[in-house]
Amino acid sequence: MHLDIDNGVSLEKVDRFCYFGDMLDADGGCDSAVTTRAAWKKFCEYLPILTGKGFSLKLKVKVYATCVSCLMHGSETWPMNVEHELKMNRTEMSMIKWMCGVKLNERKKSEELRELLG
Repeated sequence: MHLDIDNGVSLEKVDRFCYFGDMLDADGGCDSAVTTRAAWKKFCEYLPILTGKGFSLKLKVKVYATCVSCLMHGSETWPMNVEHELKMNRTEMSMIKWMCGVKLNERKKSEELRELLG
């Protein structure tokens, strides 16, 4: 759909758009921002360090903090709901489990893993 404004200018109506690096929904929601965060990209970029056996946990935690800051950047301005918060928490815990070498079939409590990271 196009919206015609003065002087023969026509604007296209879109469902979502990128604004300062964030994907925003036309209705003002943050669904797109939550799902398109660059955190996984950054996490995978540092995967050899984050999952490598030859690196200290202290170094891994510092590198991991960079990934989380990518995940959280700008989120204080999003109209978050419980579903968004849960999704971001699941993403964070997936990263922590992978970094700690916890397999999918292993049951480890989130608090236990967070405590391990300090």
